[in-house]
Amino acid sequence: MILDLIPDAPRATGLSALMRGAGMVTRFLPIPRPTLLVGPGSSGRLGQAVAGFGHGKLMIVTDAMIVKLGLLKQLTDALEEGGAEYAVFDEITPDAPIPLVERAIEFYRAEGCDAIVAVGGGSSMDAAKAVAVAVANPGKRLRKLAGYFKGLRNPVPVYAVPTTAGTGSEVTVAAVISDPDTESKLVIVDTRIVPRMAALDPLLMTGLPPHITAATGMDALTHAVESFVGKWATDYTDGLALSAVGLIFENLRTAYGDGANLEAREKMALASTYAGMAFTRANVGYVHAIAHQFGGRYHTPHGLANAIMLPHVLEFSSARITGRLATLAVRAGLGSEQEAERTLAKRFIAAVAELNRDLGIPAQLEALREEDIPSLAKAACHEAETGYPVPRYMTQRQCEDIIRRVLPPPAPRTRRRKAAA
Repeated sequence: MILDLIPDAPRATGLSALMRGAGMVTRFLPIPRPTLLVGPGSSGRLGQAVAGFGHGKLMIVTDAMIVKLGLLKQLTDALEEGGAEYAVFDEITPDAPIPLVERAIEFYRAEGCDAIVAVGGGSSMDAAKAVAVAVANPGKRLRKLAGYFKGLRNPVPVYAVPTTAGTGSEVTVAAVISDPDTESKLVIVDTRIVPRMAALDPLLMTGLPPHITAATGMDALTHAVESFVGKWATDYTDGLALSAVGLIFENLRTAYGDGANLEAREKMALASTYAGMAFTRANVGYVHAIAHQFGGRYHTPHGLANAIMLPHVLEFSSARITGRLATLAVRAGLGSEQEAERTLAKRFIAAVAELNRDLGIPAQLEALREEDIPSLAKAACHEAETGYPVPRYMTQRQCEDIIRRVLPPPAPRTRRRKAAA
């Protein structure tokens, strides 16, 4: 996921400085748009197209489950029919750590590849992007590539086949990988790592478990909503964000309850891509700032953390974004423009909470501990204050109070019975 920061943020250091630079990149520089192939069988059509591009050998970056489920078949059949050679690296894990990405780099070199096809969720796509930069710049290790435009040479070509509808990594300028030594994330930002072509194939998403469908769908919704209510929104990003919100409210429940519904899956894939394009330009906000802390401290899946926090952060900001929330409510099919903005705004926040309940997303974060809340809030506030164009800033105490809302209730105490005399 891309993390952007406000260009004039004071005293930003480390990751904050990196993210601030990313904000400059995504806000002011042209960003390539991948050619999108959409619909059942589009992964095979991507394979046909790539086979004709004249690459010597392609590296397919994916995970073992994708291979086990046979989700590469359409792609690899098309590559073989087109006479293209390929090698499969199927070791990707969630939040791909540096040692794993380094193995992928060595695999790429050993196989003599000259382009990459990423197949999978955000981790596969981000790992593929990181490999693309690293192999083109052999003099720099991954940690030295963290930042924006740290690779002097153009990354090798990347093509993407997302198998989840949430991250939007197939259209973003960033690659996020994990640094196990520091228990933090590295962000590589470069407009040249946007995939050249992406296939949104709903056939590859029909087997997603409901809980993953829910979390990734709410991840896409959060991208769309935060990009729409933030201060960097433009007419361009507004159109993308509103389209994504409408598609998600119309199709996420269906995709969750009927995973084989190709129409719902395809529209959710489009929503994820639209939301990715929106937040790449307009950025995100406090939902992401807090969710990142949950991910770093408790390894909470990012989409789940976003879903849990979204209604609470919207409620906090609602007085500043009433009109924007009202517009979202109308696009979500929750009312008409003739109704009062305040009524529509409240309805939208309530609808987000209701959507969470319908998708089986918990209201509390089970891993959260009271003693962790001050440090989580401090880190979240720093991330937002030095980086995100949020509509309303939080104090440390306000952020703590909002995080405390998702604290699980204390376990009931059991009374000991006195032994009979």
